[in-house]
Amino acid sequence: MTSNTVKAGTFISVLFVIIALFYRRQVDDVLKDRLNSILEGLVKVEKQCSVDTRPKVAVGYGACNDLFIDGKELLKYDAVAESPEHFNEISSTEELLKTYAYFFRHGAAAERYISNDTLFDAIVDIASRIEGSHFALGGNAPVMAKRFFLEGCEVLLAAKMTPKLQESLPKGVRVVGRDIKKDDVHLILEYKEDEDWGIYRSPRANRFIVHNDHNNPLVSSLEEFDQLLKEFNPNLLVISGLQMMDNYPYPKGVREQRLLKIRDQMVAQLPSTRVHFEMASFAEAELLHQLAQYITPYADSLGMNEQELANLYNMMMYGNISFVSDSNPRVATVLDQMREIFHLESRNRVMKENSRQLTRLHVHTLAYQAILTVKNSPWKNSKAAAAKASLTANRHVCGSKEVDIEKAKLIMDDSFSTSIAAGSRRVPLDVEQPVSCWDEELNGRSHNRKRLLDGSPVLQYVCIIKHIDNVWTRDSDWLLAGRVERVCHLSCTSSTTPNYLASTVVTLLYQPEVSTDVNIVAIFLQVPDFIF
Repeated sequence: MTSNTVKAGTFISVLFVIIALFYRRQVDDVLKDRLNSILEGLVKVEKQCSVDTRPKVAVGYGACNDLFIDGKELLKYDAVAESPEHFNEISSTEELLKTYAYFFRHGAAAERYISNDTLFDAIVDIASRIEGSHFALGGNAPVMAKRFFLEGCEVLLAAKMTPKLQESLPKGVRVVGRDIKKDDVHLILEYKEDEDWGIYRSPRANRFIVHNDHNNPLVSSLEEFDQLLKEFNPNLLVISGLQMMDNYPYPKGVREQRLLKIRDQMVAQLPSTRVHFEMASFAEAELLHQLAQYITPYADSLGMNEQELANLYNMMMYGNISFVSDSNPRVATVLDQMREIFHLESRNRVMKENSRQLTRLHVHTLAYQAILTVKNSPWKNSKAAAAKASLTANRHVCGSKEVDIEKAKLIMDDSFSTSIAAGSRRVPLDVEQPVSCWDEELNGRSHNRKRLLDGSPVLQYVCIIKHIDNVWTRDSDWLLAGRVERVCHLSCTSSTTPNYLASTVVTLLYQPEVSTDVNIVAIFLQVPDFIF
């Protein structure tokens, strides 16, 4: 009897396993079908328009040699890390461990200056000898310049580089700035989602960057760049790399003078030239305040990630910054912060002489992207641009024209709220039409903006589902684009920066003037995230 009972129990257990495997297989098949539908939808939207001209794009500033390494291979866990602490600048190994622990436990990206030259050189020497580490062209400006060129643009890049590092750029990219003997090095410590480091586990994949730059903080290519800009007459000027000024030991007043020169360069551009400012990780409140005063009011377009959005939001609302933020923020929260930033930026620009109207606001997170554009502004074809950007980001990181759905997964829900306010609408995901759009009017916020906008601004939203980045339009457009993270030969975190920069580039570029002004402003895209 006992034997029969055991056999029956074994049979039932095996049956449950078979059923579970069968069910799992069915679920996997359904997910693959959804991913295929999303991919097909994005490719279809991508082909709706094309860029036939060769835009001129000027990109500043700086360049570096990135050294990528697995964080846990370089920084061995030590008891000192059990007391995580934030430091604006790092001067010792103990401070490095504590700061790394501070951001690792939150899965937050960060970039910090190491003031101790000897310490930094020693760390770089050790890191370069560890198996698996590798050097690559670094700096937001060169990475964006390379992508602009590959997309068919004529590119002018402001950066001082060694001849060897310049070889990493396509030959058609024109570099402004003298050759130097030694490139600035950025040490990029990467970690994966759910990775253990001592007592900590990372909630998401990300990177921690340290540097000891001497050329980039001074924006040393600025003057030569300025001399050629009038002759080059760009369609788009991209400002980036200013995070290198963070906590750098300038003589009194020097940083402000450099920022004022950058502002003058932005102001000197023709009204027909669009100006985009790409933010980055900032730890110094004073610098962020100076950027809000001297840089952001003179850009048509602003780009940032979720942490940089929170920083700018807190600075404009409360006068302080947040060192870490939610690594996977709700879409509704991000949209609300973007609305407030749009309102505050527009209001603050009224009293700024020579300021520009903010017509585009782009936020990129690991899971999605959101773009606001002002309706009837020069930013057109938001829907196609969003799809193109999402697909380009994946192709760029993987070095392939095809998107491998076998290594992808959905990292967003099937719908999202447009605001955290009660009664806000929900936008569902339609796998057959992965780009959905809507307009939105900002009521009660036009009293001070007659110079900037005709009446209350209308926000247009765009959200895409699986492989996208950002977008915008007139009274105001939004684009929520899902992102695809592909590992390939790179790690997940090393793909993050090229991913969003590639997609940012495409949304800036993929806006031909000859286009129909559709009522598409927000595109929501749930982009699949690639699995290791």
